[in-house]
Amino acid sequence: MRKIRDEQKGIIFLVIMFTILIGAAVFFALSLRTDNVAESLEEDQVIRELFVFENDDGGVLFSSVLVYYPVTQRAAIVNVPSNTGAIFQSLGRVDAIEEVYKQKGLVSYRKEVADLLGMKIPFYSVIRLSDMKKLTDLLGGLRVFIPSPVDFEDENGKRILLPSGAVNLDGDKVMMYLTYKLPDDEDSSEQERYANVMAALLTAFHDKSYLVLNQKNFGKYTESISSNLEADDTFTLFKMICNLDAESIIKLNITGMHRVNEGKVLLYPQENGTFIKTAIKQTTNMLTSTGGTQTSRIYVLEIQNGTTEQGLAGRTADLFRNASYDVLSPVNASGYYDKTVIIDHIGNQEIAKMVGEFIHCTNIQEEEINTEEEVENSSANVDFTVILGKDFNGRYVISSSK
Repeated sequence: MRKIRDEQKGIIFLVIMFTILIGAAVFFALSLRTDNVAESLEEDQVIRELFVFENDDGGVLFSSVLVYYPVTQRAAIVNVPSNTGAIFQSLGRVDAIEEVYKQKGLVSYRKEVADLLGMKIPFYSVIRLSDMKKLTDLLGGLRVFIPSPVDFEDENGKRILLPSGAVNLDGDKVMMYLTYKLPDDEDSSEQERYANVMAALLTAFHDKSYLVLNQKNFGKYTESISSNLEADDTFTLFKMICNLDAESIIKLNITGMHRVNEGKVLLYPQENGTFIKTAIKQTTNMLTSTGGTQTSRIYVLEIQNGTTEQGLAGRTADLFRNASYDVLSPVNASGYYDKTVIIDHIGNQEIAKMVGEFIHCTNIQEEEINTEEEVENSSANVDFTVILGKDFNGRYVISSSK
């Protein structure tokens, strides 16, 4: 009997030791666990997160990258069309970027998007369209602006009916808004809708933050979103995102030329991707700028053509619009200009320099305003006037030394 008791004691001792070892392992695991969001922000104060909106068949409808600086609470979204074309290393060929997602998965897709945009993207979230419908209804709908009413039947006989104006769309209507395609619909119009939905989603998170961030409710909202973060990190990230300034979200789109490649219409980014990288860099500088009182809004530009080249001001206006500026209708200058000049109407040298850097223009003049009456009459509602000269080649100012 004593022998049995000794064996029992031995077993009990082993169980205790095993329990202690497990407890120690858990303790050290928790001790060594890092806050991924905090760790990322230590390296770079700008939050960058990829949002992939997935079709129910497993493809990519579109993607958006959120660029957010919590200090100023300002954010931008970069829309990535699924038919963006380039030579993707993960595929080893030219194809649409959505093929990376289909064939190589989300990790490779995130890397290719990061390389395309010239930035690190530590976080990602995936939302299937069926889940997007549920999420929209949970948020009480998404508010978007529809410039003109939509009323037609698609090829399957389904009637597409959307009102015009600033409207609040429920889950079903958001699905309709995202997926309809008019016979003569341009790709840019479709991409604008995608960007509008992404901005509306962020706005809804901001407006309903008191519900979203409630610990009892949070899981209901995030169960529709797949992420590479643990639950605690996800809450930390959402808490930051819910604080963003929803009224001043900047929208950037990849622009370029459409060409057919092996039967697919691909969008090849302008200047082999250099343009969108430059636009993102400049926009990020705007988001993180804290040196002046006039850095918290989108700036209004007037583009004037001081040359004899037809359409130069219009094409340049499109460049600035795609770089997050608000541009008035282009006009002709009052005379001929040999050199491009930027006129600063608001006395903000920091932003004036950023405008100049975008087209490599260093010829910046500050408008002299002495009285309140002159302020009221000075280029009303225009922050900067860009007068294009002979030295402008359609993208950059070429210095005389070159």
